[in-house]
Amino acid sequence: MELKVSTRSHAGCAVVAVTGEIDLYTAPHLQSEFTRLLQEGPSRVVIDMSAVDFCDSTGMNVLLSALKRMKEQGGTLEVAAPRPAVRKILQVTGLDSVFTVHDKVPEEFLIAEGS
Repeated sequence: MELKVSTRSHAGCAVVAVTGEIDLYTAPHLQSEFTRLLQEGPSRVVIDMSAVDFCDSTGMNVLLSALKRMKEQGGTLEVAAPRPAVRKILQVTGLDSVFTVHDKVPEEFLIAEGS
């Protein structure tokens, strides 16, 4: 399955909307988007995972790598709206205590988008 990634940035914050499956084959696409985004230097990034059907360990490693790089830059990386299967992976691996996990994209990002 194809992975679609789109990023909206506003005032030092960014929402990365991910659609599809994050696995060994699609994770490099997400990694390259994070690399590009981190060069812009946002202080806060939220990953909208509401349309992610599956995420394997490769995908989780991409998220962890991005989190580490954000922290090194003094920023935060948060996960929003993971579906039950992805939330279960976060819980089983203990990553739900590493990432800030929101049930939905925070309101301030929706306002920033102008929706």
